[in-house]
Amino acid sequence: MNIQAKGKESVTYDAIVVGSGISGGWAAKELTQKGLKVAMIERGRDVEHISGYTTAMQESWEFEHRGRVDNQARKDYWAGVRTGYTANEEHRHFFEKDIDNPYEETRRFDWIRGYHTGGRSLLWGRQSYRWNEKDFTANLEDGIGIDWPVRYKEIEPWYAYVEKFAGISGSKEGLDVLPDSEFQPAMELNCVEREVKKGIESKFPDRKMIIGRVAHLTNPTEEQKELGRSQCQFRNRCMRGCPYGAYFSTQAATLPAAKKTGNLTLINDKIVYQVIFDDEKKKAIGVKAIDQNTKEEVEFFAKVIFLNASAVNSAWILMQSKSKTHPNGLGNASDQLGRNIMDHHLGVGAGGKWDGFKDMYYFGRRPNGIYIPRFTNWGKDKRDFVRGFGYQGGASRGRASSDGFGKELKDANTQVGDWGINLGGFGETLPDPSNRFTLTENKDKWGLPIINFDAAWGKNEWKMREAMEAEAANMLEAAGVKDVHTFHDKEKAPGIGIHEMGTARMGHDPKTSVLNKHNQVWGAENVYVTDGAFMVSSSCVNPSLTYMAFTARAADHAVNELKKMNL
Repeated sequence: MNIQAKGKESVTYDAIVVGSGISGGWAAKELTQKGLKVAMIERGRDVEHISGYTTAMQESWEFEHRGRVDNQARKDYWAGVRTGYTANEEHRHFFEKDIDNPYEETRRFDWIRGYHTGGRSLLWGRQSYRWNEKDFTANLEDGIGIDWPVRYKEIEPWYAYVEKFAGISGSKEGLDVLPDSEFQPAMELNCVEREVKKGIESKFPDRKMIIGRVAHLTNPTEEQKELGRSQCQFRNRCMRGCPYGAYFSTQAATLPAAKKTGNLTLINDKIVYQVIFDDEKKKAIGVKAIDQNTKEEVEFFAKVIFLNASAVNSAWILMQSKSKTHPNGLGNASDQLGRNIMDHHLGVGAGGKWDGFKDMYYFGRRPNGIYIPRFTNWGKDKRDFVRGFGYQGGASRGRASSDGFGKELKDANTQVGDWGINLGGFGETLPDPSNRFTLTENKDKWGLPIINFDAAWGKNEWKMREAMEAEAANMLEAAGVKDVHTFHDKEKAPGIGIHEMGTARMGHDPKTSVLNKHNQVWGAENVYVTDGAFMVSSSCVNPSLTYMAFTARAADHAVNELKKMNL
């Protein structure tokens, strides 16, 4: 049955939020709590908290292939297999089959998608770091891309706001390069990590090694407990979904908060592909969508629209939203829509062994590692590239190895192996308008245009990667780590960090950007984009915390503008 048969009133809301991932969940929470009737439209199926995490309590031996990738999965998840993320049978049901959701590549791009309630908020690495003041001025200072229209001081209170609700565990360090958050108690470094920390910091006074800052509850607040959340159980099976609600996800945090207001309508299986723009009213009035199961076309209407479909899909929607006023796509007078794709580059670093602590082990499986904040091009450190990188990694003990078989192999596998430690670099990517995606004439099974990616790392990223490899080895060797070896996967392509950014950037001018400083589309100010599409540069830290802060800020702005009758 066509939803419109029920009448336009039944599909009209104060606000529409497209997408239910990290930023979409935040938009729904903020808008409903401020009194708006909100429709959150998700293109994929519904996944309910706890009951939807079907593999959360299974042991490795209960999976048919012991969690490994089988031959059929290699075909179905061809792009995901390249990254190593998506085809593991423990959690592959939360990722989309690439064979059913095709895309094209002029230059390789690993596009990882999760279409269901919660999106990739069920799958993210949960590393949560604030940007620093320089991150917001670097483009201007380096003459790269365009200047951010926002500065750190403007977003600082919003960082604090979202951190208190989400729950970020970490340690206060007082670093300019990595501002402190509103923290819950930090997780602990293990014995080897503490020794390596001492070695690195004594030999390199300008560098710090700290515990990662993660969106895991270690001491839940009363507000978090009321939503049904509890502290982290150190199972490290997070990508299966957390039945305890210990890590931040839409299902565990923002969705139940939005539902408590009675103002939320969650709509699943509807692929939004276009914003409806009224040329006479000079504003958007709704969205068009296709039911992913029946292929029925439907429309929804609202006073304000938040696009949170992910950086690529939000720009894909804007590209298809053409009108007399916006012939090149909504807000695309600058021709920047789909351009400036950024991601974080990784797959390079070093590892080694630690002698000693043979009698030591650790309790549980900590879902977190160490973090070494950026030190290149900071202070007195100057390089032949701009910007910088951090390191993530950690120390652990595996099983003892054996070249034998039968009883000898079984006996070895019951013993604990040596301590090992690794540092993996995580580098900033510069905005480049030639790194982009376009719409092809080819269509998917819903009759919607397929995307073609054309992006690659630039000269700056390749120079940075050399330093990422060398400095990782230098630090480990200086700290006393043995048998240090480096690694550098030169086949890694954009998309590997799953941090797509920049496809509908904000700016000062509609001639050079798609959004204004409040995340509003130029010329359609009742449309907000607050996922990774709005980013103007990428920093070298995980971006999700920044998406949360900007989304909360934009929702506050939208409600205030609605009250003033400006939207």
